[in-house]
Amino acid sequence: MPNDEQVTVEVDGRRLRLSNLDKVLYPATGTTKGEVLHYYAQVAPVLLPHLADRAVTRIRWPNGTAGEKFFEKNLPNGAPDWLRSVRVSSTGSRGGGDVIDYPVVEDLAGLTYLANLAALELHVHQWRLGRNNQPRNPDRLVIDLDPGDPAGLHECAQVALLVRDRLGDMGLPTAPVTSGSKGLHLYAALPGQLSSDEVRDLAKKVAQELARSHPDLVLWQMTKAIRGGKVFLDWSQNTGTKTTISPYSLRGGEAPYVAAPRTWEEVEEGAAHPGSLRHLRMEEVLDRVDHLGDVFGDLLHSR
Repeated sequence: MPNDEQVTVEVDGRRLRLSNLDKVLYPATGTTKGEVLHYYAQVAPVLLPHLADRAVTRIRWPNGTAGEKFFEKNLPNGAPDWLRSVRVSSTGSRGGGDVIDYPVVEDLAGLTYLANLAALELHVHQWRLGRNNQPRNPDRLVIDLDPGDPAGLHECAQVALLVRDRLGDMGLPTAPVTSGSKGLHLYAALPGQLSSDEVRDLAKKVAQELARSHPDLVLWQMTKAIRGGKVFLDWSQNTGTKTTISPYSLRGGEAPYVAAPRTWEEVEEGAAHPGSLRHLRMEEVLDRVDHLGDVFGDLLHSR
């Protein structure tokens, strides 16, 4: 069909107009917007729980990943009135600052609406919204393992095991996610008793401890000039205003890689054997979901 052709579909009882389904969004693989929409429709049962009650920041590539991108926090212009939105301070749970009208994705219709706008990446905070539509204390901690060249996923996997053990000593089981970009993300469920600043400080303490005990491999400082061959433990992702790519979201690189939940067995294999752990594309993630379900496990329900 021509690139500008539009089709009207019904999703969850909502009528949506989809456009440019043949437009190539990932030039290296020829992946089209229609294929992106199919991915999000198929992965929705495991993705939506990760978005539930979280404000969603998007990164959009209207002309594909070879073109320009832009971040979008506020509701898109012309958003349907059925798409849930919340008004939250730009300073997060501290209040004050500018006000942002975020969308909240509750169902496949909302997910499809955003994906049709070429919102390939979906980023969320570590806090959920309460009954008053305002941020609650974080219900999870995340540590972003960011490798500095020539370090890669092999070194990230080694560090991930260190973080897993340290958080485990604190009674915090973790779940690993290959980011689909460079490194690994590690999540731990929290009971919601700590503020965003307190969770950030806890993550920073863990990063500092591991940097002291493994100085040749781990960094806690943000200075990029000293990251070569090491893994930076980005504790700042827990700040109330920061967001992290959602598990099962696509990434906006050359190919349709995904922030993919992994098993600890896979991470252990990656730590032991260089090259055995790699980022996964959307078709591989759909196959895993078909066979394994959400390997993120019970973390969402262990609060």
